Amino acid sequence: MREHEIELRVRYDEVDAMGFVHHSNYLRYFEIGRTELLRASGGCYRDMEAAGQWVVVVHVDCRYRKPARYDDVITVRTRIDKVTVGKIVHAYEITCNQETLVTASVTLVVIDQQGNPQRVPEELLELYG
Repeated sequence: MREHEIELRVRYDEVDAMGFVHHSNYLRYFEIGRTELLRASGGCYRDMEAAGQWVVVVHVDCRYRKPARYDDVITVRTRIDKVTVGKIVHAYEITCNQETLVTASVTLVVIDQQGNPQRVPEELLELYG
């Protein structure tokens, strides 16, 4: 599976004094999207970690177009943009009522327990390739 979407309701603790989702929370939404895409594809981060492989964010490029607000139902669309033996790039679009609020690109690498870069596991290459 190369694309997945999930709906989330904006909680009160995710907004700032103006009632807008604080910009940092979009990174959390991306993480939820990434995790659910992997799960829907048949993978599991917990299994990777048990095998000594951790997936870490090395680059984020985010464009905020319009804020989400408390109690909005947002859709987080996560897509695999690129997979190589060294990295995985996800593309994101967050919408509310079919209007684009945020777009982003996040690059991940796989590391071992000592923090050394590793090849992207064959299982992920097969899932996302």
